[in-house]
Amino acid sequence: MSNSKNPRAYSDGPHRREESVDSVSGKPDPPSDRISTDSFDKWYKERQYRQNILEGTHYFNGPGKITPPRRLSPSKLLQCHRKTVYKQRNAPEESGDPTGIYWFGTEFEEQIIVPFLQEAVVGQREYVANSLWVDYTVETDAGELRIKGATDPVIVTADAEPVLLTEIKTRRSIENTNAPSRRHKAQTHAYLKGLSEKYDRSISEAVILYGSRTTFDIKPFRIEFDPYFWRETVLNWAQNHAEYRLNDELPPAEPESSWECDYCSYSERCGKGQRQFDDIGPKGLLPGFTGYPREKLVEYLEAHDQAKLTPSLAHSHPDLADEYGALDWKCRGCGNSVAWDAIEWDGDTSKPPQCPECVNKGSTVLVDPAPEEQLGDEKDGW
Repeated sequence: MSNSKNPRAYSDGPHRREESVDSVSGKPDPPSDRISTDSFDKWYKERQYRQNILEGTHYFNGPGKITPPRRLSPSKLLQCHRKTVYKQRNAPEESGDPTGIYWFGTEFEEQIIVPFLQEAVVGQREYVANSLWVDYTVETDAGELRIKGATDPVIVTADAEPVLLTEIKTRRSIENTNAPSRRHKAQTHAYLKGLSEKYDRSISEAVILYGSRTTFDIKPFRIEFDPYFWRETVLNWAQNHAEYRLNDELPPAEPESSWECDYCSYSERCGKGQRQFDDIGPKGLLPGFTGYPREKLVEYLEAHDQAKLTPSLAHSHPDLADEYGALDWKCRGCGNSVAWDAIEWDGDTSKPPQCPECVNKGSTVLVDPAPEEQLGDEKDGW
């Protein structure tokens, strides 16, 4: 069970529809006028906020904290080191969450797979636990690393002792899925190791089950804990990742599969996108980039005490600029600073505004501050 199943939520308090009245007739607006993208977004975010509180995961309401360098989540193992650093350091994401995929994964697990295990798989005096927590440490050349996370359903005894771990994954199609991925094997190994530590006995068997979001077909794969794979692949990755974090080093952009870059929320920052950025660290907003989803901007602004919008983004989101503040423009020529709202500008990032001091000396444009200049003296990393 990964944290993505509980997306972060923000709320200004319980959402209640304010009844709007037609200014001419004085009658309430018809229901058809109340159905809008904005009303749905507000309702859904408040629903998720309440759901997190109901499920005891209130810590998902609000900004995420910077992950300590020596702490790892099983679900992040063997992912692209650079992407993982960006995520751990709360770098601003460039695309929204695939909420529909997360929702389907949760529903498929809870409404289909758990009943299947309960009704067609477990034996006498066996039961199904929705999830079990693991929290343990491993020794590496980078020091002691902490691995913490929650499993998917586990078949257990009447005394809640683990019998069989499952790891549930959904894909649009499983037609060409002929073996579990290395990342999913690594995640499952981390849970097996954690359960063995927690219950002080060897728990070595698991099933990685893939389900199709299109057909509901499944493909299960039984695996055994492989000490060599754990040591040479999983722990080696964990050690390297901790060293990148401890040394404040931006890892290479080397995902296991090249297609991952096409779906990465940091492709522009990394240098794999359409803009001319390259190897940008996790701090700050990209200059001249206004493609951030609004909810991801709020997450970023909430996560960093000194964060403000760039002038380009302030023109796109003036209400957020009023709430969180905005940085000044910088002139490429004279170096002067100009307040973000002191310049008339249409928001076309291909035609940045001109510096009022330099306009008669030649065309010198105003630009957003560089990422490393945006968060002041915020500590921990670049």
